[in-house]
Amino acid sequence: MLDFRVETFITVCEYMNFTKAAERLNITQPAVSQHIRYMEDVYGTKLFEFTGKKMKLTDSGKLLLNTFITMKHDEIHLKEQIKEGFRESKTIHFGATLTIGEFLIPRQICQYLKTNPQVSLKMLVANTSELLEKLDKGEIDFAVVEGYFTKSQYDHRLYSREDYIAVCAANHFFKKEPEQMEDLFSETIILREDGSGTREILERALEGKNYALSDFKNKVEVSNMNVIKFLTKEDCGITFLYEAAVKDELKAKTLRKVHLKDLNIQHDMTFIWRKNSIFTDYYCKLFKIFQTF
Repeated sequence: MLDFRVETFITVCEYMNFTKAAERLNITQPAVSQHIRYMEDVYGTKLFEFTGKKMKLTDSGKLLLNTFITMKHDEIHLKEQIKEGFRESKTIHFGATLTIGEFLIPRQICQYLKTNPQVSLKMLVANTSELLEKLDKGEIDFAVVEGYFTKSQYDHRLYSREDYIAVCAANHFFKKEPEQMEDLFSETIILREDGSGTREILERALEGKNYALSDFKNKVEVSNMNVIKFLTKEDCGITFLYEAAVKDELKAKTLRKVHLKDLNIQHDMTFIWRKNSIFTDYYCKLFKIFQTF
């Protein structure tokens, strides 16, 4: 069981404010200050520093926070393991980003459940930023993500590498067949919500060429991939996504690939869990099983 002062430290880090942390924990501000001083005495280092009134973690504080988040996650998982230890059934809690959850991993899940019928499985489909938050809070055990993450905080394995492409309706008419990214700026772009991995890849690709989403004529944001594909098929705009997500539509010729000379992106889908977890061997085993199918 983690010391209660660890929870105080994590909460202060969340709010970067002693008063708000005290309100959240339902204790007094002097008690919060006392807990932090105790932690600093135990570890012999300052955990926070101030620039004016702005509060931030020291390097030691960052290391401690990252370690405590993993320990808290492991404690939650440990309790579940002990609770299920004498039962045949086990529960796996994990998350996947939209493209992975809808188009890349369902077959693997199906095969896994067929060979492990005693296992209960809970999969959360959400964007990368939400999954990282759930992982840090111990609400999921691991995640398979397409977005970017801080590698110093998570152990990771390459799950797959996917082509990232531009597509339009099969009958979409271009005044001039596009060859470069900027040739599409006269089009309406349909894309995922802010925070999604699919969108972030496009934003970074544009940024690398000194462009932005605002360079497109119009922007339509939709959080559902199937709706994005439907709108694109109905010629409401063009979109950028993983080729695996439109494999069937390309084969059926309801969508077509837009070949751009300056868009040659392969992106990693990554299996991640909290760094230095005591359950690393367990997560590695699950990773190998899921990749086998």
